[in-house]
Amino acid sequence: MIPVTIFAGRKLAVVGAGLSGLATARSLQEGGADVVLWDDKEAGRAQAAEAGFAVEDLSEADFGAFAALILAPGIPLTHPEPHWSVKKARAAGIEVIGDVELFFRAREASGIDCKVVAITGTNGKSTTTALTAHLLESAGRDVALGGNIGNAVLDLAPFAPGRVYVLELSSYQIDLTPSLKPDAAALLNITPDHLDRHGSLDGYASVKARIFAQLAPDATAVIGVDDVPCRAIAETLQGPYAVKRISIGQTVQNGVWASDATLMEMEGGKEVARADLAGIGSLRGAHNWQNAATAYALARSQGVAPDVLQEGLRSFGGLAHRMEQVAKAGKVLFVNDSKATNADAAGKALGSFDTIYWIVGGVAKEGGLAGLEPFYPRIARAYLIGEASDAFAGQLGDAISHVACETLDRAVELAAADASQSQADEPVVLLSPACASFDQYPNFAKRGDAFKELVMQRNGVTSLSE
Repeated sequence: MIPVTIFAGRKLAVVGAGLSGLATARSLQEGGADVVLWDDKEAGRAQAAEAGFAVEDLSEADFGAFAALILAPGIPLTHPEPHWSVKKARAAGIEVIGDVELFFRAREASGIDCKVVAITGTNGKSTTTALTAHLLESAGRDVALGGNIGNAVLDLAPFAPGRVYVLELSSYQIDLTPSLKPDAAALLNITPDHLDRHGSLDGYASVKARIFAQLAPDATAVIGVDDVPCRAIAETLQGPYAVKRISIGQTVQNGVWASDATLMEMEGGKEVARADLAGIGSLRGAHNWQNAATAYALARSQGVAPDVLQEGLRSFGGLAHRMEQVAKAGKVLFVNDSKATNADAAGKALGSFDTIYWIVGGVAKEGGLAGLEPFYPRIARAYLIGEASDAFAGQLGDAISHVACETLDRAVELAAADASQSQADEPVVLLSPACASFDQYPNFAKRGDAFKELVMQRNGVTSLSE
């Protein structure tokens, strides 16, 4: 835990009693603050009370008694309209901040020379964050990994000289962090997402761009330039910090670009180092080349040598449920991509393999499978599960051979049998549902775990996990 002492002796309101809210309350209480929690959901209030915190209905409270409102990132700050607690805080003239803001203020107050590497973007930020931490750890650095990736920032190890904090930050977290000042920052990409919380694509992009707003002269900005919003932001980054651009398929003057599973590091238009991604299953596909290029640039900003990074890339196991290579049975590869809960995410996996036996379905998002048509030639057959089965059968029509399976166990059984008869060099049974899981599983992780269990129960499979 990182104790936050800057509010010692003062009263604070914490709204949202989830992972970050409870970590925030613990940290502030440890630092001497008087903390009052509230959650709009009864389960959250019960969890906070069980953890021993004071729980009060803050809708009835005088916010003038509080030094600040600490808001959980999942609660609306501005759009579609501010949460009632935000309105009360603003009326009382107190600041509204998040746990990441407390982290940065506490670091500043500590005076300890530790580093922060912050990563954001619409897609790929969890893989990039995990890979960046892995590369730094492989180089012998003392690393703390957290933020939006699962470990609340205030639950991380206390500040220590030389420690590197690698943080995944969502747009919601950035919006609540006016003192955001990392030593290296990356923006992977921007596509329309969370527009209900930011009002427009421009609003969303402007929040993402704040990750660079306060960089010091010795800091590094890493930015993908393969989408229009990020290219526009890149044009505004004039230093005094270093700017490293990331691209797939197009060379850059300064930064890292990728082509044919190879990363090229560039300085002044000249290649100075390269890294090979060929054969690294956890970094398969062009989208993962972008993730790897970004992580490479961030690790280089912290002084890690290219040859050390090559070894680190090769030992990266990847994230669970994101193109996770589960097992092989003969030449058939089983891949768990349960985290692909929409068509755009599923497209990343479909573009990474050539002969696919695709398990798809669940609770469909708006548009269903629209946009995946370019990947259809790669799909040998689709196995439809869950609530979306009928709708997806209609969308696929005669374009792809498909079969209604209803349940995941039936889909795995049929897909594995068909793949075993394939003449391809590496047929792939791919769970990439393009859907939420809530019709049959409580979350994508439980769905992915079920897939892995079903695969490992089959005869003749060899696990690819550690």
